[in-house]
Amino acid sequence: MKHFGAFILVFLISASVSSQTIFGKWRTIDGQSGEAKSIVEIYEEEGKVFGKIVEILNPEHKDALCEKCEGDERNQPVLGLVLIKNMIKDGKYYKKGTIFDPEHGKKFRCRIGLTDDPDVLQVRGYVAFLYATQYWQRIKS
Repeated sequence: MKHFGAFILVFLISASVSSQTIFGKWRTIDGQSGEAKSIVEIYEEEGKVFGKIVEILNPEHKDALCEKCEGDERNQPVLGLVLIKNMIKDGKYYKKGTIFDPEHGKKFRCRIGLTDDPDVLQVRGYVAFLYATQYWQRIKS
């Protein structure tokens, strides 16, 4: 019975710690309409953080192409698009990278970090000193 109790304690601690990172899947919420748009998976690669669209929630847009993208991403499927690139941890936030808005074809400087609620991710895009903020919801497995 001692081992079972220790197992439960270790499991609860590891579940708590894993829910306190930005890594995993997030439901994107449009800042203006409040509409859930997609699921983005945030992951680390070679010491930097990226976010890729892994699901599009509106069935009418599942096969959408990124018509406003530039370069190799132009006219490629939005599903699978890496929209968050090259983020680096800087204190409480991840910064120094970019986020791309495939609907408008715009790239922004970006800052992401957990709010006081570890299941809510603050995603902020900047142009000069102006910014827009979205709050994404963690997808729990």
